[in-house]
Amino acid sequence: MSKLLIEDNVFESVDYRINRLEAGEYESCRFVNCVFANGDLSGIKFWECEFDNCDLSMANLSKTSFQQVAFKNCKMLGLRLDTCNKLLLAFSFTNCILDYASFFKLKVKNTQFKDCKLQEVDFVEADFTGATFLNCDLTRARFENTVLEKADFRTATNYSLNPDLNKLTKAKFALAGVAGLLERHQIIIE
Repeated sequence: MSKLLIEDNVFESVDYRINRLEAGEYESCRFVNCVFANGDLSGIKFWECEFDNCDLSMANLSKTSFQQVAFKNCKMLGLRLDTCNKLLLAFSFTNCILDYASFFKLKVKNTQFKDCKLQEVDFVEADFTGATFLNCDLTRARFENTVLEKADFRTATNYSLNPDLNKLTKAKFALAGVAGLLERHQIIIE
């Protein structure tokens, strides 16, 4: 039995909580205003796809493949991205809410986050070399043994990073954000 292959389709305003997205491979497809919240996307492969204004909160992503996938204006609360298929994993996020998501131990270099809410996100032991956090809110995000070399935090806010516990070589920070690097030392900056 061959796997279902869907190419260049647009799926608009579909509620996949009612009917699960058919298992298979989706290439160059767009999902617009779709609801996947608490749904099952396990084992599905998305290649060069775009999710726009979708709700993926708490969806099951076990062994899901995201290869060159763009998420725009999406609600993605509590996603366990760390359960995805790690082979060729690559995605970007623009104006998304990823609060409580987990990237635990993922290797996703050069990931772009733009205008995202990343509150209480787990970045522990992940590799985000070259990542960009453009205008992102990182309130209570957890960074521990995280590789952030050449990452760009210049416009990010509310982050707290311990330089002793993370790899920050050539990472970029704005002067206004330096307090987030010194927080553990309880230094008062006025």
